[in-house]
Amino acid sequence: MQQFIERNADHISGALSGFDRILFRGTLRALSYLEGMDKYLNVKGVLYKNFGTFVQRISNKIKDHAAQYAAKYDRPFHYLTSSALSKETFARGIMEQDEIEQGLVCILSCVESCQTYELHKNRNTKHLELKPARRKCLFLYFYFVDREFGLIHVRLQTWLPMTIQVCLNGREYLAHRLDKAGVGYKKEGNCFTQIDDLRKAQQMMDDLERRNWVRFLSALARRFNPWLKQDSELEFPNYYWTIRESEYATDVMFTNETSLNAIYPELVNHAVQHFSCWDVMRFMGRRFHRGFNGEVTSDVKHRVEGVRMKHWVDENSIKMYDKQGSVLRIETTINNPKRFNVRRKATRKGQLVTAWFPMRKSVADIFRRVQICRAANERYLEALAVVGEPSSAHKLLDPVSRRIIRQGRPYRGLHPIEPDEVSMFSVLLEGIFFLQGFRNKDIRQKLFPCANRNANERQKASGRITRRLRLLRAHGLIRKVSHTFYYRVTKRGHEVMTTAQKLREMTVLATAT
Repeated sequence: MQQFIERNADHISGALSGFDRILFRGTLRALSYLEGMDKYLNVKGVLYKNFGTFVQRISNKIKDHAAQYAAKYDRPFHYLTSSALSKETFARGIMEQDEIEQGLVCILSCVESCQTYELHKNRNTKHLELKPARRKCLFLYFYFVDREFGLIHVRLQTWLPMTIQVCLNGREYLAHRLDKAGVGYKKEGNCFTQIDDLRKAQQMMDDLERRNWVRFLSALARRFNPWLKQDSELEFPNYYWTIRESEYATDVMFTNETSLNAIYPELVNHAVQHFSCWDVMRFMGRRFHRGFNGEVTSDVKHRVEGVRMKHWVDENSIKMYDKQGSVLRIETTINNPKRFNVRRKATRKGQLVTAWFPMRKSVADIFRRVQICRAANERYLEALAVVGEPSSAHKLLDPVSRRIIRQGRPYRGLHPIEPDEVSMFSVLLEGIFFLQGFRNKDIRQKLFPCANRNANERQKASGRITRRLRLLRAHGLIRKVSHTFYYRVTKRGHEVMTTAQKLREMTVLATAT
C-alpha cells in the first residue's frame, strides 16, 4: 500500500483502514441443534404435545415486550407486509422526519423465513418427533440511534431458537468519535473524503478490534429479549456471538475528483487484464495447490455511481470501487472464515496444543480477521502500484538496456522485449510468488520443467537461473530477502516487467506506403 501512496503522493491526502459494515449473530447454542433442544425440553418438563403452546408463550412475551418498549418511548411500531421492503430506508425516513438524534427510532415487524423446529408423527413408532425445519415466523427489527455507533438495528426471531442479529457500521462509529474529540472531517454518505487528524482517526478505528464485543452485544440482547433477564423462569443460556459477515475497507483519499478520475480507469483496466486467479488468491492470503477445488472469479460492473471491480475466492471477496468521486476504496468481505487459519490453543488428539486451526466465526478471532483483511487490501494496492501517470516506455526500458557495473563487476544490459527475457518476467510476476517470494528452484521448475529428470540437467538449469537472477538483481528489478533463499520483485521491477509485457503483446497495424 505504501508504494501506491508514494507513487501518487501528489494527489493523495491520506488513507484510512477499518471495519465498514459488521453483522453479528447471537445463537443460543444449547437450543441450536436437535439434541440440545430435546435435552432442554426434558429438563423443563415440556412434553412434545405441549411444544406448540410452550413456544407460543415464549413468542407472545417477546412481542408484548416490544410493544411495551415502543409505547414507553412513544415511538412507532409498524408491521411490514413484505420482507422485500428496505427496512433501513423506512427507519431512516422516520429518523429524519422526527429528527431523532439518540434513542429508539422505531420497531418494525415482518414475517420472514427462519430455521426452527416442528413436530412430526412417526408412522412406525406412532410417536411424536421433533425435527429441524425451515419455516416462517415473525421477526422484530429494533432501530435506534446509539451514542457510539449511530443508527444500528437488532433483528430478533420471535420463535425458538430466538436467533438474534446486530448490524452496525464502523464509519458511523468513527464519525461519533471524531465529533466528541473535536476533530474536523468531511463525510459524504458512508465515506470520509477528508479528516484533519488521520493518525488519531486510525487509532479510533483500531479500537474496534480490542473492544469487548460480548459485553456490548449481550447488553443489547438483554434489552430486547425479556427471556434473558436473571429472574426469567425458563433460564435460557447466554448468546454465543459470531460475526456472520464483515466488510473491512481501506479508503485512499485523493485530493479531488479530477485526480482519482485520471487514474481510476487505468486501475480497472490493469485489474481486468493482469490479475489472474493466482493473483486473486494471493491477495486473499491463499496458496494455490493441486488439492484446491474451489472457484476464483472476477467481474466488472458499470453502475450509475461508477465502475466496480470484484474478485471472489470461494465465498469471500475483495473489491475495488470509487466512492464520492475522490475516494478509492478497497474492501475485503469475509463470509466463510474457515478458509483461513488462526494460531490459538485448542484440543488435538486429546491434548491441549497451540497450533494453526481454521478461523472461527466467533468474535474471539476478530483480531485475526482484521489481520487477514488489512493484509488483503494492502496486497491489492501494492499490485496496483505499477499503475501511475502515463510515461514513455523508453524512460523505463532504456536504463535497464544499458551495460552497467556493480561493485566492480560488469553486467550486460537487458533485452526487455525478447522472448527469453519476457518469459522470465512473466514467471516472476505470477501471483503465487507475491505472497512469500520465489527461489531458484521455483523459477527452474517453471522455465525448465524437464530439467528434473537427472541431476546434470538440473544443475545446468539451476546455474542459468542463478546468473539471470544475479543480472536482474544488479539492475534493481529484484531484491533478496535477508537470511533466506527467497527473492522479491521491487517497485522498479514491477514497472519495467509490466511495461515489457505490454509492449510484447501490443498489436501494431501495418500501414501501406
